[in-house]
Amino acid sequence: MEWKELLCPERRGMDSVNVLWAKGRDFRTEYEKDYDHIIASASFRRLQDKTQVFPLDKSDFIRTRLTHSLEVSSIAKSLAQNLSRNMMASGKDPNYTWETADAVSSVVQCAGLIHDIGNPPFGHFGETAIRQWFQDNMEQLMYYDRNVKDILTPQMLQDFYHFEGNAQALRLVTKLHFSTELSGMNLTYAVLSTILKYTASSVTADPHTDNIKYKKMGYFYADQDVYEEIQEKTGTHGCRNPMTYILEAADDIAYKTADIEDAVKKGCITYSMLERELGHLSCNSEKRSKDYFDPLKELQKRYANTCNMESTLQNEYNPGIRLNNKDLEFYVIQNWALSVKNYLIKCATHGFMEHYEEIMDGTYTKDLFYGTYGEGLAKAMSDIAYRNAFVSEPIYKLEISAGHMLNFLLDKFVKAAMYFDTGKELGTIDDKLVFLISNNYVQRYYMDSKGKTEEEKLYLRLLLATDLVCGMTDSYAQGLYQELNGIRS
Repeated sequence: MEWKELLCPERRGMDSVNVLWAKGRDFRTEYEKDYDHIIASASFRRLQDKTQVFPLDKSDFIRTRLTHSLEVSSIAKSLAQNLSRNMMASGKDPNYTWETADAVSSVVQCAGLIHDIGNPPFGHFGETAIRQWFQDNMEQLMYYDRNVKDILTPQMLQDFYHFEGNAQALRLVTKLHFSTELSGMNLTYAVLSTILKYTASSVTADPHTDNIKYKKMGYFYADQDVYEEIQEKTGTHGCRNPMTYILEAADDIAYKTADIEDAVKKGCITYSMLERELGHLSCNSEKRSKDYFDPLKELQKRYANTCNMESTLQNEYNPGIRLNNKDLEFYVIQNWALSVKNYLIKCATHGFMEHYEEIMDGTYTKDLFYGTYGEGLAKAMSDIAYRNAFVSEPIYKLEISAGHMLNFLLDKFVKAAMYFDTGKELGTIDDKLVFLISNNYVQRYYMDSKGKTEEEKLYLRLLLATDLVCGMTDSYAQGLYQELNGIRS
């Protein structure tokens, strides 16, 4: 792969921004235009009301998909700048110029903003709920006198059984988002390629493989033409774009540290619990060097420094103001998390440099933390958050409630959408349900269904229902559920 192709600034549709500036000059780069397209989009704004970890949480501190995406975007840019400095200093690739470095930073910054834009309401549990609904109900879905399962092709069926927010993100930014050119957000091929975290279809994906790019599906059958077009334009041809590794590392750094912080704020994890967990990690680590980052010692050092600083401030400036232990410990953990972010950025940089040739050849199969001193820490932080927060009673209750709402909405909209545009007269309720589907999505269905077989049209109508549900925010899904059940008007 070559950087000139990977950073392809072309777009799938006409660039409306350039049209508006036709009589003047636009000094922005193509990637800066992408950034503006994303920030100004309704799809991006909706992320402010979508769950990151804690569904329907009322706290203004807990992360949403929007704040998480902003953090990923920021970390991705910092990581790209860090590794670019290393690339230039090492002379590893003469074709990696300062112009390349600037472009890479801009592209991953944009990709960070939209990497989760296709996720349904209620976090990753929303994806699980959609998959489960189709696995539980496909056997009973009848289209006239035939079972839907017997009509759809294996790939069409697997698209629903293994429904993925990553694939939905590609679908949203290239098709579903409103655009006068009918090209979604009309982003550059470079940005679109970077968000293609997985390169497998739903029938070739394997969650047990050691090759990271095949672990999940990366695109729907309906969007295979878009996927192939992106691959051709960027010269990736079935390989991951090297910038995808940067985006993935930034995502990992953001959520691993944020999940700990949010869990502490929610009371799921305490300072003493974290200290105990990190102590176990430090004692069992086999990797030591002068650059080794001991997470426990860092936490203890920050606690000691903060206590001393706090004591000084209180004695000299604010003798009447004292923080209680809970607030002090949370402050310590926040600052510790910042140290972890910086350390993991260094580890990811090392991983990219160490495996640069393999990454550019498309043969590298791991993430950027693999084999670095940060690998164990990254895994441990995910495990700590999972055991102490993700499987907690409050989360379970919220997920049960969210699952009930999504099941109801899919029950209604899938069955209504199945007979839409078939000539069959819909019942009064189904007709009204179809009316609630976004006109953007309906128009996209009409475009994509032209010249298609009846089987493909049925598949696209089922996608119409999942497009609707994925486009909902947490509050909208909850409100619509309540309205349709007569709980509120």
